[in-house]
Formats: sequence, structure tokens, C-alpha cells
Amino acid sequence: MKFDAHTHILRRNALVNLDPVDLRPARQLPGLRPSISAVPLLCQGYSYSVGIHPWNASRVTPADLRLLSSLAAQPQVKAIGECGLDPLRQNSDNAGGSIAARPVTDRASLISLQTDLLRLHFELSERWCKPLLLHIVRAYPEIIGLRRKWKPTQPWIIHGFRGKAQLARQLLADGFYLSFGAKYNPESYAITPPDRRLHETDAIPPLQ
Repeated sequence: MKFDAHTHILRRNALVNLDPVDLRPARQLPGLRPSISAVPLLCQGYSYSVGIHPWNASRVTPADLRLLSSLAAQPQVKAIGECGLDPLRQNSDNAGGSIAARPVTDRASLISLQTDLLRLHFELSERWCKPLLLHIVRAYPEIIGLRRKWKPTQPWIIHGFRGKAQLARQLLADGFYLSFGAKYNPESYAITPPDRRLHETDAIPPLQ
């Protein structure tokens, strides 16, 4: 069985994704100091990635960022993300306290907000020497430009890649890794070297 590079279901032989914004209900459990103690959120014997999804960029609070930093330092956390750029969707429901200075109303302001958040993830990736797991939708010129500008030393992985071979070649030439899920372009998969290719399910828990 191939290693699952990205899943939202607790399973072994996989990177289980955690988002501090989506973890807010669990952070209110009795005996857990909200936003500070990361260890009780991790189960022994499992590996994790931790990051704030770009859809949640306008909902992020300082407490979310503190938990992100705390989780990133844990040995069980093997990668940072998923994080990234996606101008097509933004979760706007917020309980208050967001770090966003103003409402996001257009593509440019959303990409700017997501880029600021991505920069924090990049810094954690470099600090802890952990790969960066990226969610990128219709923002490939931007992410390629940021990689060239920031010059990371850790792998940058495009998760759930479905793009055509031309885009795959460009990303590979710029040093990206590509992770393929259930739906993908066969030619893109074929031209991706095995040492730059990952596999994932992106599985989510069933609705209760």
C-alpha cells in the first residue's frame, strides 16, 4: 500500500491533515488549554501535516496562529500545510477576532491575504525542516513566482495535482513535487519522476 501523503481521516501510513481553524471545537474540550497545548490534539503512532487552508485565511485569529506554531514543532508533524492560494473560495463565517484587516472583496486582496498566511507557513517549514504541502487553484503563476523569490530549502508539494502535462513540466522544472489523488492527468503522472511523485487520497470523514 502506497503512503498516503494527504488525508483528513485518522489512519496509519499517511499524513493526517489538521487545520487549527477547523480544530476550534476540539480546543474547547475540558482539561485542554485553548490554543496553547498542541500535544492532546495528536494521537500516538500517527503522522500529521498541519496548516491553515487558504479557504480559512479570512477567519484566522492570533490563537489559531499560536496553535499552528505549537503543532509545527511537534515530532509527529512531518509536513506543514495544507496551505496555499485559492481565489475561488473563502469561508467567511467567523466568530470574531480575525487578523484580516478588512473584508476580502476581490481576487487581488484575497491573494494578498493568502500570501501573507502562506509566508508564515513557509517560515515554519524552513525553521523545522519540514516539507510544505500546497493547495493551489488558479494561482500557479503566483506560486511559481513566490518559490523563485523565497528560494526554499525544503520540498514544496502541490497536493491533488490534476493539471495538464505542460503545467506539470513547468512545476517540475521549478523544483516542485507533485502529489496525485484519485483524479489526475495520466500524462502528467507519467512525466513526473518517481522521486518527485507522491500519492494521496484526500479522504474526508463521513458526515455524521
